[in-house]
Amino acid sequence: MNITTSIKTKVARIDTGEVFTYDTLAIAPSEFSAAAKVLSRLVANGEIKRYRNGMFYKPKQTPFGELKPREDELLKSYLFENNRQIAYITGVRLYNQFGLTTQVPNVVRLASRDKEIKTKIGNLIIKPAKSYVPITRKNVPLLQLLDVIKDFNNIPDMDKKRGVTFLKDNISNLSYDDKDKLTSFGKAYPPKVRALLGAILEILSLDELSKSLKGTINYLSSYKFGISESTLPTISNWNIS
Repeated sequence: MNITTSIKTKVARIDTGEVFTYDTLAIAPSEFSAAAKVLSRLVANGEIKRYRNGMFYKPKQTPFGELKPREDELLKSYLFENNRQIAYITGVRLYNQFGLTTQVPNVVRLASRDKEIKTKIGNLIIKPAKSYVPITRKNVPLLQLLDVIKDFNNIPDMDKKRGVTFLKDNISNLSYDDKDKLTSFGKAYPPKVRALLGAILEILSLDELSKSLKGTINYLSSYKFGISESTLPTISNWNIS
């Protein structure tokens, strides 16, 4: 199958409104030049549209005109590079998805280790955030849990008891291997994150993991989270209030 037929076949399988890239089409680097010409012809023929350099979508016509790609589809394109995840969604938008806040912001934070992602997608304003460890597809859910702890005091209208319950339930449901990774990643985060994570691991009777965090924290430091002992009985062992 030649490159033209291959690309047309793959594009035909893509839903209208779905954003795709060279990675999506699994185009080998040696075929980029030929593929670019094929895609340019498809754009010229109106079969696909170019959203920006290297990003395309199949337009969908409605009685009200052309339907643009959904914002969440466009957002995904900034999370991957060369089929490797380089960023993940964090901040208030993530916490809304988790059910921790009712606010739906038009600002989306994308955490990345190596890039500072700033752009605008429709009505969404994309701003950068820091990833404390290298990003992979598998560790993103763990980093997002740690971000909840990091931003615990700044999540709009979040009930603190609900926040603690969310963290306990989600950490409890992890495999032991993922709990171990979560603990390891947590050591790269600020001390307050290690303290609250340690208190949660301790209440879950994960003593070995919680002890490994205890040694990374200054015993004279204290951390304010607005959490009561009735909500998390282990906080006194971690100087949390």
